[in-house]
Amino acid sequence: MRTDAEIERDVKEELRWDPDLDATDIAVSVRNGVVTLTGFVKSFTDKLEGEAAAKRVAGVVAVANDIQVKLPSSDERPDPEIARDAVAAVNSQLPISAEKIKVVVKNGWVTLEGVVEWQYQRTTAEAAVRRIKGVKGIINEILLKPRAQPSEIKRKIQDALLRSAEVDANHIVVEADGSVVTLKGRVRSWIEREEAERAAWSAPGVTSVVDQITVQP
Repeated sequence: MRTDAEIERDVKEELRWDPDLDATDIAVSVRNGVVTLTGFVKSFTDKLEGEAAAKRVAGVVAVANDIQVKLPSSDERPDPEIARDAVAAVNSQLPISAEKIKVVVKNGWVTLEGVVEWQYQRTTAEAAVRRIKGVKGIINEILLKPRAQPSEIKRKIQDALLRSAEVDANHIVVEADGSVVTLKGRVRSWIEREEAERAAWSAPGVTSVVDQITVQP
């Protein structure tokens, strides 16, 4: 079992190691394996990169990302300009389903609304607007419309876990109640936990994933 001091040291090193991240003003604290990130970054993508870096460190069981985005004055943009570029980005990445997604921008925060059939459409829409200049944060309120029976959902997720080279499926239990999936069990790392959750979200018809998997390095 790794100590909090060891995890904190490695998270700080990982933040400095990432060439795409300016972590100068990011502070790190760890308690019982839970990492809290605070401070400031110059872009929304830097905030996400900081979280991703922390999750890569062995022994991390959870991450609280309290980093604030403070844009340089040169990156500040009016909301209508951000909204225009966000709509264009979603249309480019999801040309067939973009009409089902609505973009709302207020004070640099982008809210995505609408109803789609697949989780990848939610994640693709969010990814499309992350790097737009002037974005300070994203609220993804896109809903999913279920299409499959619970038994089919459960079977497809179990099959996906068995195929994954990054997940030990023998220690994960899948439960499906309607379109809501619950994952239970234990894994060796936060990355493995995320991979299991990603596999669950990839099943058609899933509208919610309750991830109760614990990380036990």
